[in-house]
Amino acid sequence: MSRLFAIPAVPIAISRRLSLALLAIAAIAGLIAGMTGTGEGIERLLRDARFHLRDTDASGEIHIVEVDARSLRAINRWPWDREEHARVLDRLHAAGAGLIAFDVDFSSPSANPSGDLALAAALRRGGGGVVLPTLTQQASNGASEMVDMLPAPMLRDHAVLAAVSMAPDSDGQVREAPLGVVTAGVARPSLSAMVAERAGSAGLHFPIDFAIDPATIPRHSFVDIRDGRFNPATIAGKRVLIGATAVEIGDRYGVPRFGVIPGVVVQALATETLLRGIPVRLGWGWGAAIALALAAAILRIRRRAPLLITIFAAPVLLFAAALTLETTLGAYPALVPGLVIVTTASIIALVRRMLAMLHRRRAQDAETGMPNRFAMRETLHRATPIRIATARIVEFDKLAAGLSPGQVAQLVCRVRDRLGLVAAGHAIHRIEDRLLAWECDVELRDVGNRFEALRAAMLSPVEVEGRRVDVVLAFGAAEDMTGDVVRACANAALAADYAASAGDAWQLHGGSDEGDLSNELSLLGELDDAVANGEIEVAYQPKLDLATDRITSVEALVRWRHPTRGYLRPDLFIPIAEKGGRITGLTLAVLERTIADLEAWAAAGTPVTGAVNLSAKLVASREFMGLVRERIERAGIAPSMLTFEVTESAAMTDPAGAAAALGAFRALGVRISMDDYGTGQSTLSYLKQLPLDELKIDRSFVQFAHTNRGDAVLVRSTVDLAHELGLKVVAEGVEDAPCLAYLRSIGCDMAQGYLISRPVPANALAELLAIQDAQAAA
Repeated sequence: MSRLFAIPAVPIAISRRLSLALLAIAAIAGLIAGMTGTGEGIERLLRDARFHLRDTDASGEIHIVEVDARSLRAINRWPWDREEHARVLDRLHAAGAGLIAFDVDFSSPSANPSGDLALAAALRRGGGGVVLPTLTQQASNGASEMVDMLPAPMLRDHAVLAAVSMAPDSDGQVREAPLGVVTAGVARPSLSAMVAERAGSAGLHFPIDFAIDPATIPRHSFVDIRDGRFNPATIAGKRVLIGATAVEIGDRYGVPRFGVIPGVVVQALATETLLRGIPVRLGWGWGAAIALALAAAILRIRRRAPLLITIFAAPVLLFAAALTLETTLGAYPALVPGLVIVTTASIIALVRRMLAMLHRRRAQDAETGMPNRFAMRETLHRATPIRIATARIVEFDKLAAGLSPGQVAQLVCRVRDRLGLVAAGHAIHRIEDRLLAWECDVELRDVGNRFEALRAAMLSPVEVEGRRVDVVLAFGAAEDMTGDVVRACANAALAADYAASAGDAWQLHGGSDEGDLSNELSLLGELDDAVANGEIEVAYQPKLDLATDRITSVEALVRWRHPTRGYLRPDLFIPIAEKGGRITGLTLAVLERTIADLEAWAAAGTPVTGAVNLSAKLVASREFMGLVRERIERAGIAPSMLTFEVTESAAMTDPAGAAAALGAFRALGVRISMDDYGTGQSTLSYLKQLPLDELKIDRSFVQFAHTNRGDAVLVRSTVDLAHELGLKVVAEGVEDAPCLAYLRSIGCDMAQGYLISRPVPANALAELLAIQDAQAAA
């Protein structure tokens, strides 16, 4: 994309230093999460998800002889006589079991001493290598004191002891097992460490690998082993755990993935875990390191698609890395701090992109996509002096009235393309709907040559969707020695305005214009305040119906009582309002006041119609049309009580466009009057084309019509012509009785002027109407 069409770079683009600062913010967020243990629940969910993905079978090295429901029914009591355990122990030794461990509490002497002796004898026959459990439990229900439980003394002499106690997490689930435990003052290995033959210090714990499916651990019913109903070959050389799986016994734990399972199965899973190596907890540092690299990448990416892909891929990569570490190295990492870092960086990147997008929209003209006034102020070269050139599209409203909004945007873009021929690569900005501006890189004294070239380029029509549109441009240029872009732009725009008003191709802003500009800008700002604060006044000049000799209508005339300058003439501030884009607000203020006064007079029993003057700039304005419709729909009077007066010159500039615009007002029920008739160049065909209700003959022809034969002919012929067209006629400037008598004689409909009344405030007009009604009643 060339510079001509480019939107300026976003000023909040991230520098290297700011990128590092944002990365530091993400790192701090991860550090806080790691040090405080934030997100433990999420960590557990992620770990459980990895268990599911790593689903694997048990090694087959560990077998469980389970005290199951079938065994309980067969022996039909609990606890069993220890002779039952002795018989199973002998069967397992006879089958060649490699190692036998009990997860059964033998801490209390049994009711049958001979059973204890039988078990002790079986342990002795086994060579003293059988593992018996120690455990720690509460001294009593609800007590905080813990008691160490060891097998009965006669059993300890021919066995090794290992701890079977496991502590659940805060959510009640068992996730880890000890390597060693101190019971009765002695450091002992855990049962899983003893069976797996793994050394470890007391107090150290390891995570149990719940990726191992407990259903794949070989199991044998206790009574089948006792009664010899098994294949000894399946037991030979294996490590056997004996424990309860029957629900009735209650030795069960909640674990991840599998819900509630028997304690002996948990011991078997812990043993299977250690057979593969002692798992390593990596903590959160490793994940934070990888996450910081990913965060740095996220913060460097500028394009939307790669950014979104990276944001979604980063947590997946972290998860995949953790999964790989667990699968290959048996290392169990913490993910949450790393995810916090990546998430923080992602949020920062998305917010930064959103701000950049909002900035681009703010710096972009919505209709054309061109850089706008804001972009010009933000990005223009701050040299001293700075020079700005502007091009104003003359009669823009007229062009816009005949085109759709999309075609208007295309028209502006076509103009921009031609301006680009002499803009020396500088971006063309649309700073108003009809005004384009760019940085000028030549001295002001030489800029005229470029403007002449542009003027020549605009001689050929601009093509818009197959239509050839003639566009006239007025150029302006200004220079500011301090590098103030805003002031240089305003001065250049003013110069283009002056050129358009004077009919020149271009003008340069000079130092002598500063005072006038300052005065206009000051007055324009004060006008804004006056309109906003309701300080604009409306006076009404009556119109006399010559057939009834009654005042039946008024013309609303705007007045501004300035707090320091006194009354200001309309011809002083209305042109400024038109040029400064304030004429819409000013006209609406007059319209609203007029509607309110018409309602008040009608409520008082003295109804009259009222006329409001429309600026040529508002005739074809879609925005103004919509605002007028809103106010008319809210009005408490019929729309026909309102008349819009437009000047002959405004209507004749673009008869077709004016006819369409005025027709829209007419459709609302508003009457249309042509003001100052006779001063322009109206023709009969134009009068037939426009949706008029009334002609107002200019005072320059009316004032001496009763004494000047030429004026008399013009006024009489206008009255006759208007009546033939079905229009009423209002004569302006009636200041003496003979003039009024002449107008009556030729059939003029209404008269307006100082003879009837000067413009008066609303309350004075109400008194005048009341006197008129009183005289009529008398």
